[in-house]
Amino acid sequence: MGTRCLLVLLLVLLVLRCALLRHPPSADVQGDDMARQDEATGPTLLSQMQESLYSYWGSAKAAAQDLYEKTYLTAVDEKIRDMYSTSTAAVRIYTGILTDQILSMLSGDS
Repeated sequence: MGTRCLLVLLLVLLVLRCALLRHPPSADVQGDDMARQDEATGPTLLSQMQESLYSYWGSAKAAAQDLYEKTYLTAVDEKIRDMYSTSTAAVRIYTGILTDQILSMLSGDS
């Protein structure tokens, strides 16, 4: 739920930023005509939004990677690997026992 709210807030801020870039609050009538000419030759709104999203995505990805590298603990990683190997060994043993029981039931040996 928190991630969705953050994404919505980010998109709203992005749209407001792009809207302010296109139409600054202090533009007068003559400046508006020049702004329209600049819009025709300048980058489109879609390309500006795309560029902003890519830059936000890159910075978020870099921050997440940095956080992951800071919080990585080798001791926890070793414990997880050890638990995985012991649990798979136990499953392998019990699967063998179950297979032997099923084969002995099918062959009719008591």
